[in-house]
Amino acid sequence: MSLTVDASQEAVKALHEVISAMPDGGENRTGQFEMCEAVASAVERGQHLLVAAGTGIGKSMAYLVPLVVSGQKAVVATATKALQDQLVDKDLPLLARALGLPLKFGVLKGRSNYICRKKLADLGADASSGQQQLIAADSAAEASLVFDEIKKLVAWSETTTDGDRAGLDFEPSVSAWESVSVSGRECPGASNCPSGSECFAEQSHDRAAEADVLVVNHHLYCLHVFTEADILPSHDAVVFDEAHTLEDIASSAAGVSITRGRFRHAARAVRAAVAHSETAADLEGAGNILQDALSSHSDTLLTSLSDYLIETVAVCRGRLDAASTEVREAEGDETRRRMARRLLDALTEDLARASDPDNEDAVWVEDSGGRQTWRTAPVDVGPMLEKGLWAHTPAVLTSATVPFNLAERLGLSDDAHDNLAVSSPFDYRNCGLLYCAKHLPSPKDPGWAQAAQHEIAQMAVAAGGRTLALFTSYGAMRNAAEAVGEATGLRIYCQGDLPNRELIDRFAAEEESCLFATMTMWQGVDVPGRSLSLVVIDRIPFSRPDEPLMVARRNRLGRDAFNKIDAPRAATLLAQGAGRLIRSTQDRGVVAVLDSRLATASYRHDLLQGLPPLRRTIDLAEVKTFLADISHSAEAAGSS
Repeated sequence: MSLTVDASQEAVKALHEVISAMPDGGENRTGQFEMCEAVASAVERGQHLLVAAGTGIGKSMAYLVPLVVSGQKAVVATATKALQDQLVDKDLPLLARALGLPLKFGVLKGRSNYICRKKLADLGADASSGQQQLIAADSAAEASLVFDEIKKLVAWSETTTDGDRAGLDFEPSVSAWESVSVSGRECPGASNCPSGSECFAEQSHDRAAEADVLVVNHHLYCLHVFTEADILPSHDAVVFDEAHTLEDIASSAAGVSITRGRFRHAARAVRAAVAHSETAADLEGAGNILQDALSSHSDTLLTSLSDYLIETVAVCRGRLDAASTEVREAEGDETRRRMARRLLDALTEDLARASDPDNEDAVWVEDSGGRQTWRTAPVDVGPMLEKGLWAHTPAVLTSATVPFNLAERLGLSDDAHDNLAVSSPFDYRNCGLLYCAKHLPSPKDPGWAQAAQHEIAQMAVAAGGRTLALFTSYGAMRNAAEAVGEATGLRIYCQGDLPNRELIDRFAAEEESCLFATMTMWQGVDVPGRSLSLVVIDRIPFSRPDEPLMVARRNRLGRDAFNKIDAPRAATLLAQGAGRLIRSTQDRGVVAVLDSRLATASYRHDLLQGLPPLRRTIDLAEVKTFLADISHSAEAAGSS
């Protein structure tokens, strides 16, 4: 990897200055400087770079510093809001102060995250004329609750400076927020909107255009790549942090979802655009008819459409066409008519795409609490990314855990990118154990759940609480929390009881508590110190065998599917979960995997290769002794 002397020295010098300015004086990490130089080289040469950066490297500063000193405009895309907050609230301000630079940075979100002034004006007009029927609700009681929320949102709109829903002190319902916001598809654009000059979303876009470093999420960046809309400002380079999630997010962004709610939303827009509409009720009814037709295909990959579904699609198309004609021929507010047309056109296009299972998409029906979503997504996002991104913008992709075939899955050819792996600075072999409960029955055995719960209870008692237990299903989490709580008397916080951030804060503050969680907490949880000494993983996190998109990908790969899809994904998630344990040089503890396949299956080496190099054991007694020693040390330190 070549790097000019000036660029190399500038990046290294800047990183030294930033580290020295950290509140704790910072810490020089060889891997961080190695990554910093590699990123500087990639940015300078316009070359793609894939970096596996072990936990504790300090990868955010390792890519932010060379981006900033390069003088180029850059976008950083993340998978989680927690990392976005860290970058904008902590890392970038520190970097700017340390280097004495007038650095401009910010966050840009999708248009639907901002309150819409045009919608607010329409609501005021509708309320004065008694048109509260425009609120989407299943009953008068629900409509009343939604209307109360909307009044709170209207009051908030008069005080907010940016219109970003993140600034709300309450979580509005979907119906309430949809009533005061617009999607990118619905918005007619600032030049076609009477409220365009004061639009919050447009103002955020204008601020983003001035940023030297702009932070977004993966989904928004992928929409920028896959659509012709002017979503992001021009930039010279992009960094994808948490890059192991990019394939699935890109697939979602490139796909479409059709729900009953979209028909209701379109019908509401038609009523707003056309006084005494004759088509809106039929259009809303089409959504109900479609949901009924989809219900018999729940969680099924569609390779062809049933006759009933074909007939239902024809009915929906006819009603969409009738509504489009009515809106086009109506008189009145042109902005409202334009919004309605955009919604109707998008729904018509998406319905046509979903009705063609023979294209390059996977097409399936997803069931969520009895509500069906008709989804499509490309089976292979590689060609789309190669055409829309890799051929145009230099990219750095990084994560603590990188699947061995990530570049291949993303369409990034070997000769188009450099690779770098920097090891964690933590002394894993001396600070922790990796325990596999080899003696437990198979997770498919009916007796496994009870045996696993008993195992968790023993270890959690030995650890004095201080346990993060990660589960592959919500039901397994709830059952284990109840059983372990009854057996041990420990305080157990469960995901879903409180907002995730509050749960994590309470767990971190109460050393003798436990936190039981599902897949969304397998990454992003950072609890260094005495509050966490045991991470339990209930089973190897393989994807469901019947998950439609995964079925489509497996079908395409045939006999290579397990080695190229299932094993790498499971290994990455397993490593993400295990990575919650050691977060600082002082941390000690145990990662316990309650799945005997990690010790017995033929593919176990592929899974173990991605895990932190902790000492390994299958002896529960050794684990309990180790945890008890850590617990006693923590108690002694706490009382001193």
